[in-house]
Amino acid sequence: MSAPKKPVQMATIGAAHGLKGELRVNTFTGEPLALGRYGPLYDRAGRRFDVLSARPQGNVIVVRFKGVDDRTAAEALNGTDLFVDRSALPADLADDEFYHADLVGLAVHDDSGNTIGRVGALQNYGGGDILEITLNSGRQALVPFTAAAVPQIALSAGFLRVDPVAAGLVEDEENDADGRDEQGAFNPRRRPRGPADAGGNR
Repeated sequence: MSAPKKPVQMATIGAAHGLKGELRVNTFTGEPLALGRYGPLYDRAGRRFDVLSARPQGNVIVVRFKGVDDRTAAEALNGTDLFVDRSALPADLADDEFYHADLVGLAVHDDSGNTIGRVGALQNYGGGDILEITLNSGRQALVPFTAAAVPQIALSAGFLRVDPVAAGLVEDEENDADGRDEQGAFNPRRRPRGPADAGGNR
């Protein structure tokens, strides 16, 4: 298998463990020790990592990768994110289950069914998952990935729905600026709320 075309992050390598090349690894899999069952892993540069062994160690697992044989080589990998291709993951998910990678590219609908943009990425800066949305105006908006802000995800239909007020894209009625036109439809041309560096007014 070549480097992932649709990468899904599975783990992040941490500090070296011992002198023989083992590494502490933080996994994002349901079962941490299953990390090696998805086949080879790849970093952002396309380097391949094969798991030779893994064992639990507190909140992480200690992993030995093929070709990483000493502490110096292990230390050089600290902070490396590891990915597999989406095709390597099970496809038989429940209706309310999905992989974060499946969200990228989805159309974004408002609560009236209008398409206001597309999902560009899903990030986590330490305070929870955040959707990066490219609005039809070309501006970028950051939306908290919560049930209130994103009440519907329809993968098979190719869209997710946001509540513009809960998502912080418009002011609520108490602020006399709810971002809607005279017919009550969400107007994506209104300046969205959110961080100023993302085009918002905060």
